[in-house]
Amino acid sequence: MLSCCFAAATVMVTSCAHGTAAQPGPGPAGPTAAVQAAPAGHAAGPTRSNRVRMLVAGDQFTACEQRIERLPDHGPTMAVVGASYTAGVGPGRAALSWAADLARTLRWDAVIDGDPGAGYVRTGDNGLGPMTRLLTDERLSGLAPSLVIVQAGYDDGMVPTDIERQQVLRTVEQIRAEAPHATIGLVTVFTSPARPIPGRLDRTDSAIVAAARAADPSAIILDPLTGHWTYQHADGGRGLHPTAAGDAWIAAKVGAILRAHGILSQPVTTAADAPVICDVGVPARAPGSDTRA
Repeated sequence: MLSCCFAAATVMVTSCAHGTAAQPGPGPAGPTAAVQAAPAGHAAGPTRSNRVRMLVAGDQFTACEQRIERLPDHGPTMAVVGASYTAGVGPGRAALSWAADLARTLRWDAVIDGDPGAGYVRTGDNGLGPMTRLLTDERLSGLAPSLVIVQAGYDDGMVPTDIERQQVLRTVEQIRAEAPHATIGLVTVFTSPARPIPGRLDRTDSAIVAAARAADPSAIILDPLTGHWTYQHADGGRGLHPTAAGDAWIAAKVGAILRAHGILSQPVTTAADAPVICDVGVPARAPGSDTRA
């Protein structure tokens, strides 16, 4: 099990892993309750001044999320689920993923959970998916997020498009039921720089977009494939996954699209008012694996 605390500007990211590359196989069914630690010299309690230095390890994701829920000055919160891009594959650390970068940029409280290989249908390398299951683990009804983002698609490339559409519809309906006031954002298919792009990925991307628009016309579609997103890739620029700089570019791109839809960052504050980012990243099965998005 891995645990890391990553600080950037006035934001502290707390991240943990369900498994490691050296220990492949399914992870637990989902995050479970555990303890949290407050900074030295402060009593543990749900105050903004304490939450900056909160530590999360192993199965403590739920405890981290519950702390956000208990804060008396609970500000805007985002929930993100996804595949390997969300898990931080590429940079090799969940705290360097595009999702964590976005949360730091917005300065929103956030819960982030990614499993390489997961999709709207695929369960992922660690068996934590599909997206509906990852969303269930994030307990949206208690968190009451203002924004929910789902990043998936590449790993469903072999799934029949009618099944893909059904699962996207189910995912959006689940978010609507559990977080009725949230804005929904769907980040669709990422690819490597290799061309031509396989037709199966185009079909999957189109199925996701069509189903999302049918399920929720107000959903924000963030489409790397048809939008021709160009960012730095790992493995000498040839790999599927982004470098840390590539993740930062993706976060900036997503942030710009969100701003165009009225989703704005919180004002710059002191470290005592920094948001909590509960970040679960699941490494790929083996070092150098580059086949899951």
